[in-house]
Amino acid sequence: MTGSPFLDLDRPPLREAALRRALVRPDGFVTDLRVVASTGSTNADLGALAREGAPAGTVLVAEHQTSGRGRLDRTWTTPPRSALTFSVLLRPSDVPPRRWPWLPLLVGCAVVEAIKQTTQLEARLKWPNDVLLADKKLAGILVERNEDAAIVGIGLNVSTRPDELPTDTATSLTAEGADGDRDPLLRAILRTLGSLVDAWQDVSGDPDGLRESYKTRCATLGRRVRILLPDRIVEGMATDVDTDGRLVVQPDDGEAQPFGAGDVVHVR
Repeated sequence: MTGSPFLDLDRPPLREAALRRALVRPDGFVTDLRVVASTGSTNADLGALAREGAPAGTVLVAEHQTSGRGRLDRTWTTPPRSALTFSVLLRPSDVPPRRWPWLPLLVGCAVVEAIKQTTQLEARLKWPNDVLLADKKLAGILVERNEDAAIVGIGLNVSTRPDELPTDTATSLTAEGADGDRDPLLRAILRTLGSLVDAWQDVSGDPDGLRESYKTRCATLGRRVRILLPDRIVEGMATDVDTDGRLVVQPDDGEAQPFGAGDVVHVR
């Protein structure tokens, strides 16, 4: 079966030297890039580097992440070299803390745009930042606050075979017919993220343009959803994303409510 996109032979390592030449600039968005063979969590490792004073723009990529975490402390693991698992250190000092909740949504926009640039596939976002393709989860994003820094973690299934995916509601780029080369995809994500973060910081986190951009990519809007909260479940129609990045839901009875947290289920 030579040529199958799912064979380990077609999972080459990332070309660290070429990535560094293409992306790392002292005054650019990416100031350092490291690729490690394996680690528990790139977010945890980069958080430690942040506390030691690592500069904004430090990127840590793992060929294999063994204890990755998603939102709500869910675990996330993939076979070696089958995914892009990496974290980026940001220090958005020009953005007031009340605008930081927009960061996960901004990152989601960057990932969706980069996927379109490199594969022509139209990925969408499930609020706040799960990346969907064919209505299945393709990537997860976890942004963690670390004092004056933000650690942006991204895990994207690239050449993961259907039998290697955790559930039948997940997918990968090659499963949807795209190429499995991770290098150009990583370059596109980091360049797009850099452009969006720079623009966001230039306006001190003002969400107006970002909000409209996010809404055009959000598959949750206009759908019936179920919000799973610690003390209750709310079901209704997702109608908007407000200026604080919260999902606005019109329940079956009562007034529309904004939700800044909670597990969102698209009701089929």
